[in-house]
Amino acid sequence: MIKFESERIKNLGTYIFQSINDKKAKARKEGKDIIDLGMGNPDLKPPQPVIDKLIECAGSSKVHRYSASKGIKKLREEICKWYNRKYDVQLNSEEESVVCIGSKEGINHLALAIFDNGDTILIPNPTYPSHFYAVLITGANIFEIPLSQENSFIPDLGKIPISGICNPTTLILSYPNNPTTQVVEIDFFKEVVKFAKKHNLIVIHDFAYAEICFDGYKAPSFLQVEGAKDVGIEFYSLSKTYSMAGWRVGFAVGKKEIISSLAKLKSYYDYGIFTPIQVASITALKLDDKYARQTAEIYRKRRDTFIDGLNRIGWQTEKPKATMYVWAKIPDKFKEMGSMDFAMMLLEKCEVAVSPGIGFGNHGEGYVRIALVENEQRLKQAIQNIKKIFK
Repeated sequence: MIKFESERIKNLGTYIFQSINDKKAKARKEGKDIIDLGMGNPDLKPPQPVIDKLIECAGSSKVHRYSASKGIKKLREEICKWYNRKYDVQLNSEEESVVCIGSKEGINHLALAIFDNGDTILIPNPTYPSHFYAVLITGANIFEIPLSQENSFIPDLGKIPISGICNPTTLILSYPNNPTTQVVEIDFFKEVVKFAKKHNLIVIHDFAYAEICFDGYKAPSFLQVEGAKDVGIEFYSLSKTYSMAGWRVGFAVGKKEIISSLAKLKSYYDYGIFTPIQVASITALKLDDKYARQTAEIYRKRRDTFIDGLNRIGWQTEKPKATMYVWAKIPDKFKEMGSMDFAMMLLEKCEVAVSPGIGFGNHGEGYVRIALVENEQRLKQAIQNIKKIFK
């Protein structure tokens, strides 16, 4: 019999968001005006200087050949300057930085580069689904760290039974957090570094929402902690800060041995990102901070508009301090439905698409994640649509 799927692909199971995506597509074919707040897909335009640089560079005859898998030298240098300026972190551009085709690609390729069968990876639950899938594809094991409202969606490192875990090698974290929107202060990362050193763990920190912060909060970098570079690396993406999601550009910085392994694997898989995109990314990283602040302010206004609206119709929800999401507890009257059926009901009865919490891990049950990727007028319309089920 011909085999069309590897065991590693079979083990991934069915993508839990697919049924919602299928219903959404069907509804749109029927002419329904679906307000899509499901995927964290920015609707904003990148800063004009970034677009101008892309166009300018693409007109050159010298930039259409294969690029560098590790990232062009000037971009890696600018990444390190950006970290120094933002977080006072010193990095060697040759040894401690690598450009990725988005942080999602970077984390998945890193997993292939450093995880083996028999390794156990510590991952909070709920989490960004790609963190789970990256591990499962390698054949490594997962130890889930339950996150809940009771522990403020922050792992209590002291309660992790590390001595009872078979061959723990790595801890994956992401703050500001997707999907829970939870934030942490620098003292949490100090504890993470101590924990990693004590138990000989690698730390992978996904820092995608570093600049999307509100109400005076500033997200700390994991690498700001003394000794962090001894144990781990941090991924960053230009997708959210600069609204460059479709450009697929991000990077990893930190411990040189981990960066080296990722760069080595990537050299077998890709020839790097289109050079004009990398050059335009240099422009993005050089921009005045006002551009990032403007983007964050747009999301803050959307947050306030949407959550004030939810509270007004009887869906009590707190305002997050960061990210482009709302992590909303299912109202009591619909709690027994579960997050998948509740999300389906919002799609079918209210023409609003959201992501069910169960899609981010079983500890995400009881919640839905709502992405603020529509303008304020559309968000107000979404509230009016949702109001129907509260009458």
